[in-house]
Amino acid sequence: MILHDIFCITLTEVVPCFPGTRFLRCKGVQVKHLRHFFWVGSVVLAMLAALPLAATAQSQGAGKHASAKKNTTEAKRKAQAKRSARVVRPARPSDAMRAGLHGTRDPLSLRSSVAYVVDQETQEVLFSKNEEAVLPIASLTKLMTALLISEAELPLDESITITRDDVDTEKGSASRLRVGASLTRGELLHLALMSSENRAAHALGRTYPGGLDVFVEMMNAKAQLLGMQDTRFVEPTGLSSKNKSSARDLAVLVDVASEDELLRDYSTSRAHQVADGRRKLMFSNTNRLVLNPRWEIGLQKTGYISEAGQCLVMQAKVAGRNVIMVFLDSAGKLSRLGDAERVRRWVESIPAKQQIVPVTDNRTEPQATRVL
Repeated sequence: MILHDIFCITLTEVVPCFPGTRFLRCKGVQVKHLRHFFWVGSVVLAMLAALPLAATAQSQGAGKHASAKKNTTEAKRKAQAKRSARVVRPARPSDAMRAGLHGTRDPLSLRSSVAYVVDQETQEVLFSKNEEAVLPIASLTKLMTALLISEAELPLDESITITRDDVDTEKGSASRLRVGASLTRGELLHLALMSSENRAAHALGRTYPGGLDVFVEMMNAKAQLLGMQDTRFVEPTGLSSKNKSSARDLAVLVDVASEDELLRDYSTSRAHQVADGRRKLMFSNTNRLVLNPRWEIGLQKTGYISEAGQCLVMQAKVAGRNVIMVFLDSAGKLSRLGDAERVRRWVESIPAKQQIVPVTDNRTEPQATRVL
């Protein structure tokens, strides 16, 4: 009907000679319908125009919803991270750190709070840094444990069973040697030196003639006999921070232990496999320098507990001379190895009669070298 009315309006405008009354009546009707058409058309056009706006609004709403969801997820993640951060506790400072020894500077910029390097043949001190500080020595303790077991000439093929008494209650450290496992004394000695196995070291002390208390007494007696006046032991593993010594004393212990062929072989072994019933367990050396062809290491031992920091002692041939190196309270597990590398390169570069001025205080500037 609307299209017909529009057509009529078109005729009245284009074709003349229609009766005036009809024209006027028709014109009035068509105008009425034309207004109706424009009104409906306006509504339709408005609806069509609103469609993209609605789609845009819906899209924006979805975007806002996704953004809000993302923000909520991000907020939850940050909240979880904050809760996790509250659980994480800072590392316990070592005894050397609390004593301010980390502030000591030295010419080689070592990361260890204590360093001591001695020519084994001449006993000439090549390098020293806080060598008199008495600190926890962690698993360096096992060197004395191994020395006593070797000197006692106990049967190395005797079977020893790991018991609950050998489980670490000091630090709660883990062990691959289960309670009930049986190994020979020689295997336990090997693992104690090479892999720093705590249950192995404790079992060695526990099965010493007279028991663990007698063994600890023998450890301290041996230290006194060797002139290690700054040294005290309370157990055979090094898990206790009460096992303490100085770098000078430890150099003496390394000197003596390096003369024992069994200790040399076991401490520098790269890996060793033992049988625990039907299980085969492979253990590796805790000191990766034994794998380095640039090193000729005769004896070595690593150690770590939070109170002692990362520790390392070695006897090695450097630039044609046998040297003993002691590093206590290094800043990191790899830092002690890095310090050993720095010392090795430095020893290779100096004349035989040159040494560094001892560094024993907290001076902020590096000390110069001097020729003796």
